[in-house]
Amino acid sequence: MRSLLGWFISLSIISCHAQQPVFVKQKNNNTLLWKVSGHGLTQPSFLFGTFHLLCKDDIHFSNQLREAVKDCHEIYMELDMDDPSTLLGGMLYMNMTGDKKLSDLYTPEEYKKLENYFSDSLNTPLALLQRAKPYFLAALFYPKMMKCKTPSGVEEELVGLAKEDKKEIKGLETIQFQASVFDSIPYQWQAKELMKNIDSFSFYKNEFEKMVRLYKNQQLDSIQNMDAADEFGSDKYDDLLLKNRNKNWVKQLDSIMKNESVFVAVGAGHLGGEYGLINLLKKQGYKVDPLLNK
Repeated sequence: MRSLLGWFISLSIISCHAQQPVFVKQKNNNTLLWKVSGHGLTQPSFLFGTFHLLCKDDIHFSNQLREAVKDCHEIYMELDMDDPSTLLGGMLYMNMTGDKKLSDLYTPEEYKKLENYFSDSLNTPLALLQRAKPYFLAALFYPKMMKCKTPSGVEEELVGLAKEDKKEIKGLETIQFQASVFDSIPYQWQAKELMKNIDSFSFYKNEFEKMVRLYKNQQLDSIQNMDAADEFGSDKYDDLLLKNRNKNWVKQLDSIMKNESVFVAVGAGHLGGEYGLINLLKKQGYKVDPLLNK
């Protein structure tokens, strides 16, 4: 299955006005910004790879990206990050279905270990999170892996950029759908993965730092290779977490882009590879070109 880290790399889409500036192409694939054209489009659209959590000072938007946002009139993200119900829904749907509790998923010894870790290392009483899906709890680990005290999400900063230009934000998925994806993955399996993150925290911290370096250097191919590597995660639930979602997004984009130019900002892990958005759009007949993003 795709590693926990893979889930924290995300996507948005931005629709643009008719007049477009001239965008400079990148000579290789080392970029997070791509232009989609051809296949009957009257205006180009854009793909941009995001990362769920970075140090705020490490998040920078290029002039080309800013120009694309400036010329756009609508933003589609993985979720509608501008809708208060998204946050409220996240709190509601983070819980497991039925009467499942974390203590049901572990032996008494394992649960005590988990409880101590949350209390001592995360300063969070596990009793407050008894019903939470184990995958959702992994998000609490990432601030501890960072070397700064001011983490932020690339999506969050994009929302701020969009608001400056008074752009509307929409979502490709609902929080209910994303919750259902996690509900399709056995909670017992999620629990084992969560415990692996505790037992091998140093390893995952090093992997996280490596992924951040690759992202900052915009090495999209290396990000894809690392995310798919056996030592970083498995592909057991790749269809649920990646392939099926990407295919569904491409179907939506195929319809959206015919009516307006869109800038797609997805988690960088959704862009590359055989089932990534870049390749899937090319298979649809679109031309997808790397753009300079510095």
